Amino acid sequence: MSPAAGRGRARAAATAVLAALHTAGLAPRVLPATTRADAERQAAEAVAAGAAAVVAVGGDGAAHAGLQAVAGTGTPLAVVPAGTGNDLALALGAPGDPVAAARAAAEDLRAGAVRTLDAGRTGSRWWATVLCCGYDSAVTARANRLRWPRGPRRYDVAILAELARLRPREVTLVLDGVPRTLPVTLVAVGNTAWYGGGLRICPDADPTDGFLDVTVVGPVSRRELVRTRPRLTAGTHVDHPSVSVHRAARVELAGEGLVTYADGEPVAPLPATSVCVPGALCVVGTGR
Repeated sequence: MSPAAGRGRARAAATAVLAALHTAGLAPRVLPATTRADAERQAAEAVAAGAAAVVAVGGDGAAHAGLQAVAGTGTPLAVVPAGTGNDLALALGAPGDPVAAARAAAEDLRAGAVRTLDAGRTGSRWWATVLCCGYDSAVTARANRLRWPRGPRRYDVAILAELARLRPREVTLVLDGVPRTLPVTLVAVGNTAWYGGGLRICPDADPTDGFLDVTVVGPVSRRELVRTRPRLTAGTHVDHPSVSVHRAARVELAGEGLVTYADGEPVAPLPATSVCVPGALCVVGTGR
């Protein structure tokens, strides 16, 4: 659990979530982690000791920490959404209410109903939703630093703040060995569709097809970016003339002074190579 997730929402939900798991006949153990590194280490130790699942209570950061422990092991991850950005829970179809999500996870565990999905890997880091660089990663970094407002509105404030610094950056993009160098506003590499608190940046991304969807936004003005942003919710931005969409199993990115973020967490500075690892993630408590 991430106590700070959702500005305390995860802490408030924890008691009810634990009660729901106990009522379902499970014996949950709370990992007393205070940092992301602690959470990843403790979760990995629990998996190595034979834990039946890792339950991430919080936002995408909590899920990202749990993913590092379970990816490639066959141990399932349950996502209980109680954070600022709950994009993985949205992509998985998990119930939006934390207690309902905990009950759904417990039901799947008892029934042995486990879904197998792809995961992205960049260097030694695993990720489940979207890896981004450029304007969007700058927005994510700023949103993570903001203490107000709560919830997805933080992303709106961060977007406005970063608009003043908007400029295209030259990026070399290599998709399955085919290179191209071009000016971009942002590049988003999606295993699933959503990021940024419900923005459908890679609308056709399918975490079971063995590929990553790559959305490239070329140079656009501040006015055009603001005007087009509402289309991100529906995913219709891909029809814009400055947007191109690609698909690849291996995505290499290179550019000066850029850092990639995935699942809302910093992953690696460029250059960075990301690959789709088929079937690396097992999940429970999801929609079907």
